[in-house]
Amino acid sequence: MVGLESKSIRVPELYGDFWFNSDPISLRAMKGSVVAVDFWNYSSATCVRAIPYLKEWQRKYRPFEFLVVGVHTPEFKFGRKPEYVERSLHSFGIQYPIVMDNEALIWSSFGAREWPTRYLVDKDGFIRYTQSGDGGYDQFERNLQALLNEAGYRGELPELMEPLRAADVSGAVRYRPTQDIQAGYLRGTIGNPEGYSPESTLDYVDQGYYLDGRFYLHGKWFNERECVRFDGGKGEEGYATLRYEAVEVNAVLESIDRTSSEIYIYQDGNPLTEVTAGSDVQFDGRGRSYVRVAEPRLFNLVHNKEFGGHTLRIETSSPFLSLYSFSFVTTVIPDLISNN
Repeated sequence: MVGLESKSIRVPELYGDFWFNSDPISLRAMKGSVVAVDFWNYSSATCVRAIPYLKEWQRKYRPFEFLVVGVHTPEFKFGRKPEYVERSLHSFGIQYPIVMDNEALIWSSFGAREWPTRYLVDKDGFIRYTQSGDGGYDQFERNLQALLNEAGYRGELPELMEPLRAADVSGAVRYRPTQDIQAGYLRGTIGNPEGYSPESTLDYVDQGYYLDGRFYLHGKWFNERECVRFDGGKGEEGYATLRYEAVEVNAVLESIDRTSSEIYIYQDGNPLTEVTAGSDVQFDGRGRSYVRVAEPRLFNLVHNKEFGGHTLRIETSSPFLSLYSFSFVTTVIPDLISNN
């Protein structure tokens, strides 16, 4: 277990734009309590995977004056809208306090660099433990309990939360998945030879050759800073294709003006099946797999039974559809599962 840090960094205050589930909270006024500060954004798959742990820790340790505070620092511009964040809180069942950090001022004051990043603050207001990314939940909870003991609690603490997924088990060895793919021209990794033409429409041609870690467009797509938007006319179609290695695939999608758009999903040239379809996938009368997109959020497209390499293609004829990113979920290597 990675131990607690020394008492050298005082926790900054939470000066945010908007609060949910609570009046504004002063961390300095929380002296005597242990606090977890979680930097997240609602369209991040890794952040979403951590939410059940945060909710359970808040429930279990509330009697010990422990508090979880979420800081929503958006990755994309749509995440700056309070109504979208509020709807995500209802969807995830989050009841602990959340502050919006639209200008990333809290993010910068804490020195956060990736989503999610979690901090444990002790009873005296010092940051004692920092953890970033997916996994390590048991380690975080052990350090939480250590800080409760430091705060003076001498009774029996609850049992550690059981891992929710095999990949969360301490010591689990996981496959390396394809890295996240961004679509907008500021950070995008487009594979088409046409590249990007900022703030304009290009007519892309799929060459049929795909490298891992890139996405490839076909049809007319408008290039924006954070996304690409299909810009074909009536009766025209466009699609995005990529090669990936993972168990699951997620995509951040939006249909502008809240006009519903549909994307059809194909894996290795075929529609998804009930076995491989992600949680947001539906099937039409012809057996085609699709997702209906309206407000911007994370959509779970593919959920394979095993880790492997595949080609994914999403098709649309809607001029309202915007594609922001793809992300990928791994799993443990079966022969290397820890028995400890």
